[in-house]
Amino acid sequence: MKRKIIDASGLELQDRVVEINRVSKTVKGGRNMRFSCLVVVGDGNGLVGVGTGKAVEIPDAIRKGIDAAKKNLIKVPLVGTTIPHQVLGGKGAGSVLLKPAAPGTGVIAGGPVRAVCELAGIKDIRTKCLGTHNPNNVVIATMEGLSRLMTVEQVAAKRGKKPEEILG
Repeated sequence: MKRKIIDASGLELQDRVVEINRVSKTVKGGRNMRFSCLVVVGDGNGLVGVGTGKAVEIPDAIRKGIDAAKKNLIKVPLVGTTIPHQVLGGKGAGSVLLKPAAPGTGVIAGGPVRAVCELAGIKDIRTKCLGTHNPNNVVIATMEGLSRLMTVEQVAAKRGKKPEEILG
C-alpha cells in the first residue's frame, strides 16, 4: 500500500515524549552514554506521527525525534470522536486492540497508546495491549492499527458500491 506523504511545515503540531532511555556503547576508552527518545506528534484532528531520536543531550534527542515523527505522519479516519471500526495492530511480540467507544467514554488506554490516540484527536476509544508492553513496540503497533482504519466511504469506493449497500 502506497503511503501519501503529508507536508508538516504548515501544520500546528503538538508533541509528547513517550519514553526517554539512557543507552550506552562500550568502546576502548570506556562507555559512551547517549539518550534515546520516543516522541509522538499530532494535530489533534486526525494527523499523527511517531519518531525516535538519539543524542548525547536529552533536548537534542527530543528534537531529532520530533523531526523523525513529522516525516512519518499518517491520516487517521475519524467518525465523530471515535474510530470507524475495531482493529488489531501488531509489532514484534506486541499487539494493540483498538475498539470504538460511545461518546463520553473517553480515552481508555495505557500511557504509550494514550499519547498516540490523544494527539490523533480521538476522544472516545477503548484499547488493550496484548503481549509485550515495550513502549516502542506498543506505539508502532498502535500506529499500524490506526493506519489500517477505513471509513465506510473508502470501503464502498474500493468495492465499487455505494455506502448504503455496505451498511445494509
